[in-house]
Amino acid sequence: MKRTAKELAEAVGAKLEGDGTLEVGGVAAPERAGARDLIYVESAKHAVRATASAALCVVAGEGLRLSGKTILRSTLPKVAFARAAALLLERAPIAVGIHPTAIVAPLARVAEGASIGPYAVIKEDVHIGAGTQIGAHSVIGAGCWIGEGCRIHPHVTLYNCVRIGHRVEMHSGAVIGADGFGYAFGEGKYWKFPQAGIVEIGDDVEIGANTTIDRGSLDDTRIGEGVKLDNLVHVGHNCQIGPHTVIAAQAGFSGSCVVGKNVVIGGQAGFGERCEVKDGAVIGGQSGVLGGKTIRGGDPVWGTPARSLAKFKEQYVLYARLPELAARIKDLEAKVGNK
Repeated sequence: MKRTAKELAEAVGAKLEGDGTLEVGGVAAPERAGARDLIYVESAKHAVRATASAALCVVAGEGLRLSGKTILRSTLPKVAFARAAALLLERAPIAVGIHPTAIVAPLARVAEGASIGPYAVIKEDVHIGAGTQIGAHSVIGAGCWIGEGCRIHPHVTLYNCVRIGHRVEMHSGAVIGADGFGYAFGEGKYWKFPQAGIVEIGDDVEIGANTTIDRGSLDDTRIGEGVKLDNLVHVGHNCQIGPHTVIAAQAGFSGSCVVGKNVVIGGQAGFGERCEVKDGAVIGGQSGVLGGKTIRGGDPVWGTPARSLAKFKEQYVLYARLPELAARIKDLEAKVGNK
């Protein structure tokens, strides 16, 4: 969708420098951009790339000089660029209208303007909000409530009574509301513990492909507003994920973990049962947080068990030197033994 540079600047809160009537119709990397594409540059080391680009319009940070370009000046150029891209790029529809092969239960409530793709199944007492799109072969369980403007890609499964806010995006293969991994051992066997809670997902959440979020046991599993989950993330029963937290691929949470707001979690990090991660914490990739432990905000943590990044680096250097240190100890022992 075409916009003028002035329109984009006003929409993203940037200061316009140059030709406000310049039309922009897409986004690209500097080397691939055409004259009407928008590019961005954050730091001086990339200014040469931006200047050499065919693009005429650039989102740039403060103090960067780019001769011959119309500039959208922002203190947060990457954020401004992302917001501008949302205005310029038209997203491919997931579904248009209600496909004749879709199965929609008589008691389901589908708002005007919602779309349901081929072979999707919408069970009884489901509510689907206006403008929401349900992809092919998705299954929406009985009693689910889905807000407005959601994008549910093909092959997503919502078990019964899942509650989804507005503008939520779920990628293919996501499974929301399956039973948690809860059992009690007695009389020589495992007994299934009740999984009677639900899953609640807030507004503006994005859930990656093949991610799974288990329903609560006796409480509910909750994903806060603006949370972003990468592909292949697992969230166990009763977990609480705070607003605007981001979690990278293959991270896994045992039951009843509590994660605060604005937390950043790297890929393949693992969390034991009932651990707590405070607001603003940063967890490095492949870190392990033991059950019942608390990670506080502030300094990033890394490793297993997770500890401060500075301590992890110090210990890691020593681990790398263990063969050398072991040889030195053996040598010292031999010298002492010979005396």
